[in-house]
Amino acid sequence: VHGLPLFGSGDWNDGMNLVGIGGKGESVWLAMFLSHVLERFAPVCEAHGEAPRAEQYREEARRLKEAVDASCWDGEWYLRGFYDDGAPFGGGGCGECRIDLLPQSFAAICGMPDNERRRRALDSALALLCDERLQIVRLFEPAFDHGGRNPGYVKAYPPGIRENGGQYTHAAVWLAIALLLEGRVDDGYRILSMLNPASKDDDAAHAQTYRLEPYFFAGDIYSNPSCEGRGGWSLYTGAAAWYYRAVLENLLGIRLRGNRIFFSPALPSHWPGYEAEIRLRGTILSVRVTRGEQDALRVDGEQCDCAPLDGKKHQVEMIYSKSPQNN
Repeated sequence: VHGLPLFGSGDWNDGMNLVGIGGKGESVWLAMFLSHVLERFAPVCEAHGEAPRAEQYREEARRLKEAVDASCWDGEWYLRGFYDDGAPFGGGGCGECRIDLLPQSFAAICGMPDNERRRRALDSALALLCDERLQIVRLFEPAFDHGGRNPGYVKAYPPGIRENGGQYTHAAVWLAIALLLEGRVDDGYRILSMLNPASKDDDAAHAQTYRLEPYFFAGDIYSNPSCEGRGGWSLYTGAAAWYYRAVLENLLGIRLRGNRIFFSPALPSHWPGYEAEIRLRGTILSVRVTRGEQDALRVDGEQCDCAPLDGKKHQVEMIYSKSPQNN
């Protein structure tokens, strides 16, 4: 009805398996995700001689974003979707799941066209979903409890447990990535610091609350008052992999493309720079990033736009000039 993909028996959050079970419910997050996939796959089509298909994908991505902006902006954040009966899901008028983290983050990740809406959506996520006291990022709030709507088995969890309003770490990392992409580097770094499992063991009381290893990622952390701040599913490799990518690619700006390494860091204001050693495919890159007046990259003293993976040793020096946005 709103030009969005159908929610079906669950999109990313499989616990929301009844939102669109009748075949009419729609997912705002899935529209954003699909637009992102289509835009990224279009150049692959062009590289294989399928220019008309590439243009078709780009046009569909534009249409999806227009549909989201036309019907899914709630004034301060994006809706999560629509139920089968057309009722909004994840908006200010909802007694449960008033705001969901995913569409606020993916508005930045997929590059929704309205800059002000992206900013306000991220502001709302930080204000309403980031719990500074517990040092967690809730998936949505309020949790499903005794309301009249039944989105699916997510409601079977007690409030604040797993996907039902606790932290689901995959999604929390996406918020950090969204902030870094938007240039809100200090905010993004603050979220990454909150999520770092080592920070859960900074004192004895915190460690006794968290009750998991400080060297593994937890898939979820509870916000329920009976066990708030306690880690759930430990050794969660998916969350760890997303965190690794967020730090390596979005914060340090180290990006692998074929047989080359590109550098596009986004450093928090209190970092003067960083040093790293990259060992990959027989190549050793000694990297030094410092702040300066104008961006520049030198490999073994020569101006370059990337560093090669050629099985040799190289000295890489980068001058980084950008300052984080103050929000």
